Amino acid sequence: MGLLSKKDRALILDPLTDNNPITIQVLGICSALAITAQLKASIVMALSVIFVMGVGNIVISLMRNIIPSKIRIIVQLVVVATLVIIVDQVLKAFSYELSKQLSVFIGLIITNCIIMGRFEAFALGNGVFRSFLDGIGNALGYGVILIIVGFFRELLGSGTLLGIQVLGDPIAKTGLYSIGYENNGFMLLSPMALITIGIIIWVQRSRNPELVEEN
Repeated sequence: MGLLSKKDRALILDPLTDNNPITIQVLGICSALAITAQLKASIVMALSVIFVMGVGNIVISLMRNIIPSKIRIIVQLVVVATLVIIVDQVLKAFSYELSKQLSVFIGLIITNCIIMGRFEAFALGNGVFRSFLDGIGNALGYGVILIIVGFFRELLGSGTLLGIQVLGDPIAKTGLYSIGYENNGFMLLSPMALITIGIIIWVQRSRNPELVEEN
């Protein structure tokens, strides 16, 4: 970070805290609700969006002076779709089971409002390096929330993390299960993802009252 100016550092750090695309801008909620029942799926989705946003912002920034304004949305969709196809093919090649689980949601990255929003709001008006930082920063902010939600949903809902039993065996009644602990199946349902995000939003605004919107 020492090589970056204060403004450049802000492009990466702000989306992680006081300008998070999910908890502050309330964007990208759909995937946060749909795929965070497992931590592994959350991590893969986060990495996928980091790749698409980072590379996508670079491409749009490089093309910003030659894209006719009337078709800029179409061009942006083509860029995103191409990158999403690359992600999908890589997943199918190296993690086919996870690819089947995430197939629909990986495709929906194309319409992720965070990505299109950063193309429009930043990449079309800034240079390549700053656009790359902006894309990475917003994707990291998105990914951090997905991973936090996925962590608690899998841990409390299944008693596992990345598919590994960490609270004991619920059938053999070892670990916490030996003292009567039971998994909370509600955590695996989409409404609990929304509640978990709501708790994160509450904690964030409690720590920084300036984020509380005035009516």
